[in-house]
Formats: sequence, structure tokens, C-alpha cells
Amino acid sequence: MRRRRHVALLAAALLLCGHSSETQATSLSGDECRPTEPPTRYLVVFDQHTAAERAAREVGTACGELITYHDEIAVGVATSDDDRFAARLGEHRAFSTQRHDRDHPRTRPSTTTSPRPLAAADTAEDLTDRQWNLHAVHAEAAHTHQRGSSDVVVGVLDSGVDASHPDLVHAVSPDLSTSCLSGTPDSHRTTWETTSSAHGTHVAGILAAAADDRGVTGVAPGVKVASVRVIDDNGRVSPEAAVCGLLWAAEHDFTLVNGSFLVAPWSAPCAPEPGRAVVREAMERALRHAHGEGTLTVVAASNRATELGPAGSRADRSGCDAIPASLPDAVSVSASDRAGLKAGYSAYGLGAIDLTAPGGGGKDCVLSTVPGGYGTLCGTSMAAPHVTGVAALLASQRPDLSPDRLRDTLVATATPVPCPDDYDLTGNGTQNAYCEGYTGYNGFYGHGMVDAHAAVTAVSATQGGDATSDAVHPEDS
Repeated sequence: MRRRRHVALLAAALLLCGHSSETQATSLSGDECRPTEPPTRYLVVFDQHTAAERAAREVGTACGELITYHDEIAVGVATSDDDRFAARLGEHRAFSTQRHDRDHPRTRPSTTTSPRPLAAADTAEDLTDRQWNLHAVHAEAAHTHQRGSSDVVVGVLDSGVDASHPDLVHAVSPDLSTSCLSGTPDSHRTTWETTSSAHGTHVAGILAAAADDRGVTGVAPGVKVASVRVIDDNGRVSPEAAVCGLLWAAEHDFTLVNGSFLVAPWSAPCAPEPGRAVVREAMERALRHAHGEGTLTVVAASNRATELGPAGSRADRSGCDAIPASLPDAVSVSASDRAGLKAGYSAYGLGAIDLTAPGGGGKDCVLSTVPGGYGTLCGTSMAAPHVTGVAALLASQRPDLSPDRLRDTLVATATPVPCPDDYDLTGNGTQNAYCEGYTGYNGFYGHGMVDAHAAVTAVSATQGGDATSDAVHPEDS
């Protein structure tokens, strides 16, 4: 485990700076701090390389308290009961999902959905013949070469995982699991394990369900899974939870992260809104840090059916973005249906999508584990863990591969998928979306459908070679 650099519960730092609950009565500007709203949690971005003591002092003088500080990326979590807290800190410094929800009440669709139940967990029936998704990515052929190593840990940043499920009990690592819902890790089992939310358990099953001739089989059935809870009971993800999850993964040497979630507290994905720049900056820093520490992050493109701007571009310059899918250090995955066509709900965009994988559509959703049994769900949330699973097989075969080389191998061995000649899903004569690009790289499918067998055999050919050399030479990267 790397040196623990995450700073939590900064009472000592606050005392060092001379800020206690009594000394915070007056702000730096001389205005008195006053309670004007319920205690509210904020994500706060500081100048790079800001020390914890200085961060605590800045928050204190703005009438808040620094609860958690990630000094490696200069991002913290603070609380305040003064409605002028963000204004005191300065523009583009702080954002509160809690306050935004209070100021802009609305009904929002949940990230999590109810699965179509198929069988109970105690069934002895082998359900793999119903996993059309495994055939689509050639996982079964790959398993003749590699089923995954327990040395590879995949962080499932999601709604929690049912660790008692018979298909997952071998895979889930309690010691590496935690909840990040508050923005601060809480590793009590009751906080990260769930038997009520299907989403995280379904994702974990696609990744790592046991290959034991019963139930379902995962793309990488031999790898370890860490349940890192970032999705709350309402199906939402706060930016501080997502940042916490990524930093936890980097700190604990996770090989991979699967992020089947969207950080979207705003009403419209394409309109500039207050706080978007703060959230994007914090997430960019967290992803960049995790990547630099050796963790590759694979994410869902989102189910908003919108055209995303190129990864790395700013939302205010290029239109729509999806966080984290639109960020440069994430491998963004669109969803394809059983026929291989981009699912109607899947986001897309030239330069935004890296790969595609089975997400399902209509009556052909993806079968996987759910608490107490098995069920089907559709979504880019289901597509992403196929790519993460293939990356886990690669890392099992070649532990020396860096995140960049893992990504390059996924891209180089994917099966190119051309833009469809016609994308009229309703038959009304109108195109539902427009695919830009060419066969080898386009806005619907990126570099193509991820291919587990091609990826594993590609790195097998270089087994024993120079660890610093490229495993493959991608033509389109």
C-alpha cells in the first residue's frame, strides 16, 4: 500500500491554524459568520500544492470547517452553515450538491434501475448460455488462455455490492472496500455492502462472477473486486464521493476502476451552470492522479443519448459533456445492443467515445448478478465493465503493463465497427443520431467493440519480452 496521504477529520490542522468553533466567529473580511442554513457539505478546489494547514485556514476564515483534504490533488470537503461560504472563498472554488438540490428542487431520474428478475441465487442452473454479451466480446475464447489473477484488484465505484452472493463471495475484498458517500472513506461493512441496490452487484457480476458452471460468469472471473460506494440511495453521485473513490483506488494500488456512474447535479447536461467548472477541475485532478499512480479508469458514456464533445474539451466551448466520461484520463464506453448497433440511450461523440461494448436494448438486456439472484439490466453502466473486465485479463497476463499500455492494447485489439448507413430507430424517416468518423474510429463506437480474446492473445505473444516495450502497436491511437 502506498503512503497514506489522504488527510481526514482535520481537527489537528485546524488547531494548528488557530481555528476552533469559537475562533471561526469572524471571517477574514471582518463579516461575522452566522448560521443561515442547515450544515451543508461543499467540494472545494484549492491552488495546486496547497498545504493542509493553509487549506484549513482558508476554509475557516470563510466560515466553514475542512473535514477531508486530499493533499495530493489539493481538493477538499468542507461543511458550513453560512450561505455566504462559497462567495467568501471566491468564484469557481466551491460547489455543494446539497445546496444545489435545495435551491433547485426537481424530480431526477435515478442512476439505478430495477432489474428484470430471472432466477434466485441458490439455483444450480448454469445460465451462461443466456449471456449473449460474453459471446459478443469473445470472453469465453479468452478464458481458454486467461481467467484473471487474484492479484488484480478492480475498484467498482458504484452503489455497493452484495458480497454474500454465491457468484461474488470469492471475488469481493472486504479489506479494500469502503463507502465514499460523505466524501470521506468509511470502511464499515454496512456502508459499502448492499442487498437492496442491484446496480453495483450487477456491474460486479459482469466483471468477476465465478466461472463455476452455475449461475453466470464474469469477463474476468478470477480477479478481485473492491466495493467503493459512491452512488447513494437515490441513485445520485456527488462530486466529493467520486473524488474520494478515485483517491481511495489510487492509494490502495487498484489496477483498475470501473465507473458506471454520472456526476450530474445539474438539470441540463449541455447548459453552462454554476459549479460545473469546480466539479470538472476536481474530477480531472482525481483521474489524473489515479492514472499517474498506476490505476486505469474505465467509465460509462452515460444514458442521456446526447452527443458529447471531445474528451478534454470544456463544456462551455464544445457543448455537452459527461463527467467523468468526457475527461481525458478516462476510457469512455458506449453501449451496443445485441445486434451490435449503438443503443438508442447511449451517449456518443467523435473524440469522446473510446470503445463500445454490450449494454443491451429492448428485451435483450445484459444478464448478471443481483442481490439474491440474477437479473437483466440495460445501459452504458453494463457496457463499461466488459471493457474493465478485458483490461483485468490483460493486467493478469502482463502485470507490468502501465495504464497507457493497457489502454493502447484495448484500442488496438478492438474489432472496428463502421458507422451505420441508417440510424432511424423508430422508422419515422428521421435519423436519431449522426455518426461521424470512419470504420476505425467514429463517434458511435470509438475504436470498436472490445475483444477479450484478441487482447489476451496479443499480450501472450509478447510474454517474457521487454516490459518497457509496447505490447501492441495501435494504428489509430
